[in-house]
Amino acid sequence: MPFNLPIFLTWLRVALIPIFVGVYYLPISFMPLITQNMVGSALFFLAAITDWFDGYLARRWNQTSSFGAFLDPVADKLMVAAALILLVELARAPTWLAVIIIGREITISALREWMAQQGKSKSTAVAYIGKLKTGAQMIAILLLLWAGPLLPGVSTQLIGTLALYIAGILTIISMFYYLQLAAQQFKEE
Repeated sequence: MPFNLPIFLTWLRVALIPIFVGVYYLPISFMPLITQNMVGSALFFLAAITDWFDGYLARRWNQTSSFGAFLDPVADKLMVAAALILLVELARAPTWLAVIIIGREITISALREWMAQQGKSKSTAVAYIGKLKTGAQMIAILLLLWAGPLLPGVSTQLIGTLALYIAGILTIISMFYYLQLAAQQFKEE
């Protein structure tokens, strides 16, 4: 596999996960919680930006590959799962909602893998509803990681929680959307 910047950015996202999680396990005497929140949300934001940027560069420079198409969503799902588990541990997100979101990610990943084996990977390509879900999820996670004032009188915790519930609703809708797309293939099996 030749080196290219899009793949490097995806691997960078994977490498950021233990650093991102580790920030929240540093002793408060070494890094106060407010600093952990700032550094953690900055690392998550960096990961989110590289997610967009690596796909953009791969398409623009015609450096798309089957390995990149595999690794990119894995990196995204690992980062989101790590962030959601961290938010549950920090008591900033409900466990049941994190389980729904992570469960959907695993289900759709398995569905996409199965559809690819059937030669029908186009049937489960990312849809607009999936992009909306991802947008709401990223905003929610960023705000809940930040957990501090952004604008006077604006609660990032409240807005982040609302965005996470919206992401949860979109998670369920998008899961049923993808399952419906694959239903015909299920019938043929």
